[in-house]
Amino acid sequence: MERARPIVAGVVTALVGFASSFTVVLAGLRGVGADERQAASGLLALCVAVGVVSITLGLRHRMPIAIAWSTPGAALLMGAGGSFAEAVGAFVVCGALIMAAGLVPWLGRAIAAIPGPIAAAMLAGVLLKLCLAPVHAMLDVPYLAGPVILVWALLYRFARTWAVPGALLTAVAAIALTSRPAGLDVAPVIEITVPVFTLPSIVGIAVPLFLVTMAAQNVPGMAVLSGYGFRPPLRGVLLATGAASAVGAPLGGHAVNLAAITAALAASPEAEPDPSRRWIASVTAGVSMIGLGLCSSAAAALVLLSPPVLVEAVAGLALFAALGAALSSAFTRADGREGAVVTFVVTASGITWAGVGSAFWGLVAGGLMHLLVRPAQAASLRSTLPTDSA
Repeated sequence: MERARPIVAGVVTALVGFASSFTVVLAGLRGVGADERQAASGLLALCVAVGVVSITLGLRHRMPIAIAWSTPGAALLMGAGGSFAEAVGAFVVCGALIMAAGLVPWLGRAIAAIPGPIAAAMLAGVLLKLCLAPVHAMLDVPYLAGPVILVWALLYRFARTWAVPGALLTAVAAIALTSRPAGLDVAPVIEITVPVFTLPSIVGIAVPLFLVTMAAQNVPGMAVLSGYGFRPPLRGVLLATGAASAVGAPLGGHAVNLAAITAALAASPEAEPDPSRRWIASVTAGVSMIGLGLCSSAAAALVLLSPPVLVEAVAGLALFAALGAALSSAFTRADGREGAVVTFVVTASGITWAGVGSAFWGLVAGGLMHLLVRPAQAASLRSTLPTDSA
């Protein structure tokens, strides 16, 4: 039984990763104009891309390199709007930018130079609207949202890992009892969308998607692996995930990256006491994710049977922890707080100007505010330092 421990951990990693955030992916794809078939195809493309990269990197490096789709990126898409073909073009560009970050050292350094509070504030602004969905759901459909939130709260207290999957199962049961579905289409859907490249979609979707994927997924993912003693080559990871993102984009997938939240499920001692065998967990997770992808059409169809606010509520519950972490990172430090506040407010406003969404403008406004107050903060710091006296 002990020999099967990393296999079980891998299956759990895939189940938690899929069940806790696939509703976010579907809501995000619908937010940029995808229809039912395109959204189901995008979910399938992401599952296959995650699985293939997880298996390839795990076997090559013998490390538990867990891969996931960009959940914060999917949340970002919800308010982007526009045509789906333009969004697909932005997905391709995002994949190319991720690959470029692996190939061009200065690009990676430029991303790292973005102040941490500002990057975290942009993510928090993106997540805020979605995390308010459970509140709206309690007002609109209390008979459906109430049991979902209650199950989530109880499991969060006693079995935190299963809180979101439990809430999702409760929502599925509520949908089945109230919608009386005649049947679900379980056949996998592959829908190819020819990408259209426009400047507004590149600036408004591709760039923020790239930044949030790097800052909220790849960087924390590397930190988690490092914390467990694994240091995979970042260049290879970025090239693999960027290529998978670009290839999967015409099928509807937005971005794949290092897992941040579920990474610990495969890399920790709980997965396997022997570190040299933990790669089995991430490879198993990859295989399991491909299998789950074959059920993406049924998942998409089931979600469409429910009130949209209920789907958003489950997605919001899944992102509570991410919102808390982003807010903490954005506002804990006093220096740079002004820029973080401006970034958060502008991003959370949901404005669109010149065809470009609020995430980009929040980053621009916060960056300008940071540059404006930085000299004053430096002068204030110098004034508190002791001076030499002869």
